[in-house]
Amino acid sequence: MTDDGRALSIALQSDEDLAAYAALAPLAEELGFAAVSVYADLLYPSPLLPLITIARSTRRIRLGPACLNPYLLHPVEIANQAHALDSVSGGRAYLGLARGAWLDAAGVAQHRPLRRLREAAEVVRRLLAGDDRGYRGEIFQVEPGVRLAYRPARAGVDLLIGSWGPLGIALAGEIAAEVKIGGTANPALLPRARQALARGEARGGRTAGSAGLVCGAVTVVDDDGAAARRLARAEVATYLPVVAGLDPVAGVGPEELSAMQRLVRAGDHEGAGRLVPDEVLGRFAFSGTPAQVAAQVEALFAAGATRVEFGTPHGLTAARGIELLGRRVLPAVLDPPDRRPA
Repeated sequence: MTDDGRALSIALQSDEDLAAYAALAPLAEELGFAAVSVYADLLYPSPLLPLITIARSTRRIRLGPACLNPYLLHPVEIANQAHALDSVSGGRAYLGLARGAWLDAAGVAQHRPLRRLREAAEVVRRLLAGDDRGYRGEIFQVEPGVRLAYRPARAGVDLLIGSWGPLGIALAGEIAAEVKIGGTANPALLPRARQALARGEARGGRTAGSAGLVCGAVTVVDDDGAAARRLARAEVATYLPVVAGLDPVAGVGPEELSAMQRLVRAGDHEGAGRLVPDEVLGRFAFSGTPAQVAAQVEALFAAGATRVEFGTPHGLTAARGIELLGRRVLPAVLDPPDRRPA
């Protein structure tokens, strides 16, 4: 992290062998990344065990799930998981909350997502703080006298809210340490996001700039930039039909998105990736050579991001990608030659 608060982090999927986390997380820490996140995507394993493995394999780096959702998990269980991770990491945990995606496939209706997020965050906060006065929300209730049956490692953990919309971003400005726009590398989205954050900060009586703004997306970096971009296209095509509608300047039409979806469902990810134009790829992924990825990150910081998170698969192999990100991209962005002391 730089003196002005800018930071880079790594995100991992939750379905790797535990040995992979035990190898990749210390590498990320050694290279100077500020945090390691683990996704909590529907139908994938819980991020808790990978995160505990990461906590036991590292000493300094911040870590947390990005993100749990209060439709599948009650706030009491969310508080328990936050405590477990904070305890095993020695106080390095953060908690990511979001409404979640694809839950309709499991028959879960997502009514009143902002109210649910707000109330879940408040219940978790009270439980971790040892507040046993009870809570009567519109969605969640905790009876007076109810408290956790153990002493939490800390009275609270930093909260990150995942959101694309202005109302969710404003909620983060009001109650969270950070907001994450997941699945974007598009700096054009950030001025509006900053405005929404400022509205939330003002509503919560917080100082302007209190809440950080995180962007995260698929990342593939390699000295062979063309190979990196081919793989990134295949990765982006998997989720582009979901997130393209959230980006008003996405630049891809419904017919192309439907064609991508058909190819992905047929298992032809490479064919789906060939339908992703260059300009669209640059909005939804970090890809290419280390210099190209560094330029994308610089553009996000210039537009108002405070942290950029590099998502899987990172490179043609994960270890090589994280090495390149740490040894070539991180110093180029956070410690460029023109900012080093003479």
